[in-house]
Amino acid sequence: MLLTIRCRLRDEAKYLENPDPRPFIALFWHNRILAALMAFKRYYPARNGILVLTSASRDGAFLAEVARHFKIGAVRGSSSRRGVAAFLDLTNKVEQGFDIAITPDGPRGPRYHLHPGGILLAQRSQLPLMLLVAEFSACWRLKSWDGFIIPKPFSEVIVTSLPLEEIAPVNDENGFEKERQRIENLLRSRTVMQ
Repeated sequence: MLLTIRCRLRDEAKYLENPDPRPFIALFWHNRILAALMAFKRYYPARNGILVLTSASRDGAFLAEVARHFKIGAVRGSSSRRGVAAFLDLTNKVEQGFDIAITPDGPRGPRYHLHPGGILLAQRSQLPLMLLVAEFSACWRLKSWDGFIIPKPFSEVIVTSLPLEEIAPVNDENGFEKERQRIENLLRSRTVMQ
């Protein structure tokens, strides 16, 4: 079914024509993971590889298997299960040159709420965030907490990579929350709520 879907990339980050040599941390909403995986498979440049953070649950195992079919590896863990170990794994992987993909409202929501893990990883590693948004010409939406989106056969998916975002080095909770809110607002403001 996914083979019939047309996937286009709008590269507002200008990443494909002028890639940053550093690894990046991609953030996209949990319900749009299929669109992001399709875009990575089709457009991802030849680099060290990309790893997606999936939860340590059974659902996370399923998503890790789906990612594997797109030639994308997985790091298992979330804020609720294996969180510290997953953060250390991600830190090691970016030091090895891997790009990282995170659904910041996963694994359980609330939908379109950006949890702080991706921001913290970007701040600690001093790596840029690549925010991805996706639109669907026709889709099904599951009755799950995130309203998981499945593109319909022969439809079009447009994934937009927003300009890279650097996270300011802040040392206090208030400054960190302002950065978290800024990134959440950017991602939400460009998300078409289908």
